[in-house]
Amino acid sequence: MGVLGFGGFFFRAKDPESLRNWYREHLNVGAGCTGGDGETNEWFWNIQSGPVVFEPFRADSDYFAAEKAFMLNFRVDDLEGLLEQLNASGIAIETRDEWDTPETGRFARIHDPEGNPIELWEPPAEA
Repeated sequence: MGVLGFGGFFFRAKDPESLRNWYREHLNVGAGCTGGDGETNEWFWNIQSGPVVFEPFRADSDYFAAEKAFMLNFRVDDLEGLLEQLNASGIAIETRDEWDTPETGRFARIHDPEGNPIELWEPPAEA
């Protein structure tokens, strides 16, 4: 008996409705969205199974902004295509060559309209 996976992620927002819509529009995240299985539900975001990293960081870590308590990390299957869409929408994107490795995959970072950090992760293709 134990935890089966994430059941949700809840956080405070200055404008929850606007932020909910931003995530849905730009990242296909939130109620009624699907991660590729084709099944939708008005209350749930049905995600595709795959690896999830759960890792507390030291309080003084510089991996993301010190004033932020968390950074969302979303697994994606076409990082380049998503970055093109985000760029076309005027969303600032940060990439660094040192973030990418054949063992862990490719990464990019953005922020939502309320400044929450988001890491986009394309895991390496399975051999």
